[in-house]
Amino acid sequence: MAVIFITGANGFIGRHLVKKLAISGHKIFGMGHGPWAEVDALKMGMKHWINGEIDSANLNQLKRLAGAPDYVIHLAGGSSVGAAISNPGEDFFRTVATSSNLLNWIRGEAPETQLLAVSSAAIYGGGHEGLINEDVPPKPFSPYGVHKWLMEELCRSYAENYGLRIVIARLFSVYGIGLKKQLLWDSCSRLASGLPALDLGGTGFERRDWTDVHDVSRALELLMPQAESNMPIYNVGTGKGITVREIAIALTQAYYPGIATPITFSGQSRPGDPFSLVADSSLFNKLGFTWNINWQDGINDYVTWFKQWGATVRQ
Repeated sequence: MAVIFITGANGFIGRHLVKKLAISGHKIFGMGHGPWAEVDALKMGMKHWINGEIDSANLNQLKRLAGAPDYVIHLAGGSSVGAAISNPGEDFFRTVATSSNLLNWIRGEAPETQLLAVSSAAIYGGGHEGLINEDVPPKPFSPYGVHKWLMEELCRSYAENYGLRIVIARLFSVYGIGLKKQLLWDSCSRLASGLPALDLGGTGFERRDWTDVHDVSRALELLMPQAESNMPIYNVGTGKGITVREIAIALTQAYYPGIATPITFSGQSRPGDPFSLVADSSLFNKLGFTWNINWQDGINDYVTWFKQWGATVRQ
């Protein structure tokens, strides 16, 4: 049983991860933005939640309650390319500044703690046609990707200069029950409004490596003890590229079974969105991980959840 601090635990991935780690028997403490009623946090498996910044005062408060953590999982940061483009200054603070605060605290207050820093495939940028491995030089062209890369470089600096044990997880396209933004949420919201067709941006041939959040939570748990002072980096992806068109067709069929909902694409991609991001997950696969949820089942699960809870959540 380990003591684990999770930053950004109140987010989409964070809530799933808290539940997974608590079921595994770990003691979970968290901090980040957003209120989280104590009774609800306890039900999820969170021992204590601090609604506040990732800074030394809040980290020390958790340390007084739990002792020095065995692991820190750093999920806090910007949440999307679009939000980062709209407000790059806030995204920098949430991703880069908070990472600096966390690393400096671990260096001074918990140097034996192992850190899992969660990054993004957005650091790879565009221009990729096949699978992307961890040795591909980062060329991010969105503020979101740049800030994730800067976070990684800060981690590398602390690993090299202070011997901190760190592992980087580069997540690809994470989706699943509870996600209230991006393609699936927006598409279901339009279908729920009764629109006769689903109109989307881009060409429909953009490819992403879709990973269900339940599997991603298992992957992050597996990666925690991989932290070393040489800072290994792992792509967390299935290695299978699925087009936006395929996702849209599966989603409309799940939402309106037996009805062929028209789907159109504007041909205009969003700023900062690469055409293809698909993982070469060979290195990660060597750890013995298997993906349990295929993307078709994951889409069906998401639509079922949205129909049950989406209307309430959207209000």
